[in-house]
Amino acid sequence: MCRCAGAARRSATFYAGNVFTGIVEELGEVVSREDLGDSARLVIRGPVVTSDAGHGDSIAVNGVCLTVVDVLADGSFSADVMAETLQRSSLREAVSGARVNLERAAAISSRLGGHIVQGHVDGTGAIVSRTPSEHWTVVRVSLPAALSRYVVEKGSITVDGVSLTVSGLGPDWFEVSLIPTTLDLTTLGRAEVGAPVNLEVDVIAKYVERLLGAGRAEPGAGAPT
Repeated sequence: MCRCAGAARRSATFYAGNVFTGIVEELGEVVSREDLGDSARLVIRGPVVTSDAGHGDSIAVNGVCLTVVDVLADGSFSADVMAETLQRSSLREAVSGARVNLERAAAISSRLGGHIVQGHVDGTGAIVSRTPSEHWTVVRVSLPAALSRYVVEKGSITVDGVSLTVSGLGPDWFEVSLIPTTLDLTTLGRAEVGAPVNLEVDVIAKYVERLLGAGRAEPGAGAPT
């Protein structure tokens, strides 16, 4: 019931809008964190995602699109995280030694293995429960009320940068069923009950809501007539 995480084929040509697919390329590690008042600078080790990265490129870290400041010789990169991102995502709790999901921006020639992911976190949830079975684990995640209208059963959602299919849905929670590949290759295999996770809902649902709302607006209010 999930889109598994794994390596994706890349090229030197990337989407100008920095689109991701939710297919995690590697588990990275936070090397250091420097708090700078209204921002923080993270150094993150990820030899796969830095193999062709340079200053100004985009890398999703637990689903948060960050801009590479420097690429270091040991396969690490540095990135600045502004206050709004720290407030809206679990990166506010990122500390040295933390494992993180990493994905480079999608290349124009890439297959869309997951779904369209912007790397713009809409909010955070928390792991409510984990129910293991023989071949997969069902993970229940709390769902903020403001995001619930964008989530549908069998629809797509991004959890810590991983593109997943919603397998169960309640008023304030959703469930995803994780196959062994996802459990092995992403932080979701290790996330304990209570752990915060970054959530990005399907951007198409947000655009549809906006367009339908504009269509219902009164003439003269800025809506099409």
